[in-house]
Order: sequence, then structure tokens, then C-alpha cells
Amino acid sequence: MTTVTLPTVPPPPESHTGTRRLPMPGDYTVAPGRSLVELTGWYGPLPTLRRRIALADASLTVPDSSEHPMFRFEFDDPRLTARLTSEQVESFAGGRRLQLTGDLDIDIDGTAFPLLLRLRVVEHADDRLLVVGTATLPYRLLRRATGFRAGRPATRLRLLVAAEFA
Repeated sequence: MTTVTLPTVPPPPESHTGTRRLPMPGDYTVAPGRSLVELTGWYGPLPTLRRRIALADASLTVPDSSEHPMFRFEFDDPRLTARLTSEQVESFAGGRRLQLTGDLDIDIDGTAFPLLLRLRVVEHADDRLLVVGTATLPYRLLRRATGFRAGRPATRLRLLVAAEFA
């Protein structure tokens, strides 16, 4: 019987040590056409509104120190012109999930509305990050606080965000 010994190939080095799932420190933006934003209005269990929203600008700043990264999304649509800025970013499930706590600033009257955006890290590398996430907003409270109107009856709104930062 003949024995064949195959050479061992070491596994490729990990791009990050530990559970860190963010790119290296620096500033990252979303290229045009590399994002998706959708607003869905729900009245009970039924969707009453679904529309794509243009993402005018998105950026991610990963600091050198142990500070939290900062996400910023700018929406530019005839029905929704707003900015979402994260104040705090928490990492869960070994860095595979991110939870952004921030404010949604709608340009109707300048009132900031608190928002919790839960993101799933789909892919990460040293120079890019691909995330998908949703935030649920109570429509009545949003309308009272900011004056935003969806145009259709709704009890809650869901904001879906998918972006590739590079």
C-alpha cells in the first residue's frame, strides 16, 4: 500500500483579531448604487405602504481609540428628508449584530425622534462593511413629534437599511 502525503496549507489569516467585526479605523462611505432603503407602513398585520427611499449619503467613522463607531445616514426623498445619526453602537453575538441608538432628524420641523436600528453584519473585511437592518417606529408618536405624514393609514413604520461601507 502506498501512502501519499499532501502538503499542509495554513488557513488564510483572519482580517481581525478576536470578535471585532468592524473595518480598520478610518472614514468609510457608501458608493452610489450600493445601498437600499425601504419604508413600509403597517396597519395591524397588513402593509399599507411600501416605497424605496433614496439614500443621499451614508458614512461610518471607526475611531482609533476605544470610542464607539459613528454611523450617519441621510435620506433624500420627496416624502422623507431626514438624517439618522448614531449616538451609541453596541455589539452583540460576537460582533455579528450591531444595535444603533440614535436620533432621526426629520426636516419638517427639525425635531429629533429617538430610534433603535438593529443591524446584522453580513460581511466584513479590513476595508469594508456590509450591513442590513431594520428599525420599527410607532407612527402616531412620530407624527405627533415631527409632523411626518406617510400618506396612508398606519400604526407603525418599518425602516429597512442595507448598505456597503467601503
